[in-house]
Amino acid sequence: MAVNIKPLSDRVLIEPAAAETQTASGIFIPDTAKEKPQKGTVIAVGNGKKDHNMTVKVGDTVLYGKYAGTELKFDGKDYLIMREDDIFAII
Repeated sequence: MAVNIKPLSDRVLIEPAAAETQTASGIFIPDTAKEKPQKGTVIAVGNGKKDHNMTVKVGDTVLYGKYAGTELKFDGKDYLIMREDDIFAII
């Protein structure tokens, strides 16, 4: 996945996971009831700040806040760009 976006400072570019379309019991979720995904894959990582090295790496799957980051569309794909502090965990 080569993307020509290079985040600055402590920012991370994330490709959100697809929203669930079916529950565990088999019920289909309509588009109007789908929740924003809170999980995604790291696509690009900035260099970090002077006194802070980046913890996440390209390819990591991460959990983040529901309203974290800024949504952007690039080459027809949806991405989120957010600070590393907005990421809760690496899974």
